[in-house]
Amino acid sequence: MKEHLIKPNHDSEILMNVTPESAGWNYLSFKVVALKAGEKYEQATGGDEIALVPLQGQATLTANEAQFEVSRQGYFEEPPHILYAPPGTAVTVTAITPFEFAVGGAPAEGKYPIRLFRPDEMKQEVRGGGVAVRQVNHVLAYPLPAERLILFEVYVPGGGYSGWPPHCHDRFADSPYLEEVYYYRIDPEKSGYCLHRNYRVDTDFDEVFTIQDGECVLVTQGFHQVAVPPGSQVYFLNYLAGELLDEDRGTPPYDDPDWGWMKEDYDGNKLALPLFGK
Repeated sequence: MKEHLIKPNHDSEILMNVTPESAGWNYLSFKVVALKAGEKYEQATGGDEIALVPLQGQATLTANEAQFEVSRQGYFEEPPHILYAPPGTAVTVTAITPFEFAVGGAPAEGKYPIRLFRPDEMKQEVRGGGVAVRQVNHVLAYPLPAERLILFEVYVPGGGYSGWPPHCHDRFADSPYLEEVYYYRIDPEKSGYCLHRNYRVDTDFDEVFTIQDGECVLVTQGFHQVAVPPGSQVYFLNYLAGELLDEDRGTPPYDDPDWGWMKEDYDGNKLALPLFGK
């Protein structure tokens, strides 16, 4: 069985490297890279489109002849600028300060040009209700153009849930097929944590992970959800890619029918305390 919880390798500038072969799926690749000031990282996109998300620091990004300077104080501090590059692009990252970034890709034909997406182009929404309130930033999601890639940044306060009601995108109940990574950063870094569950309702597949700062979970199948204990603040970056192309990337997932009703009443079936008298 493939490992679905990926821990960072702090002895390498490439903190993690997920490939279709290592994940056991067909489309999505994902890396997290940490550079020291002055260091360079080079990647040829080959037959993939890629999206590069700065996490923190400042760098110069070169994509063929195009050049951009990007900076981000931190993932909890401000939204990113995101570099999109089509197949056949030579990408170079030159760190001006210590610079940490994610980069992921998926097979594409080359329909869209090199582009730097700005924060003011990205939809931001507060979603859910009750203890399932979270902020979802559509950093590269429809209608922003890409062939397969879909990216979100999500913020979950302590004591809250995300992905609620649980949803799937693995062809179950005619849901679209999408592969997905959850890359987590957590405050406080040393003691903070959250729980991530992937499960199916038609088989006995069920996995639950305790996630610490800098770790990643692969969603290969099933419904999924995130639970955050009080005092831990969670950011996660989602990359998705699969069979949805272009404007069809806006197709919604399928909610677990046992819990979908909560979108209409997030405080439903809630126990009132105290019980048994005053």
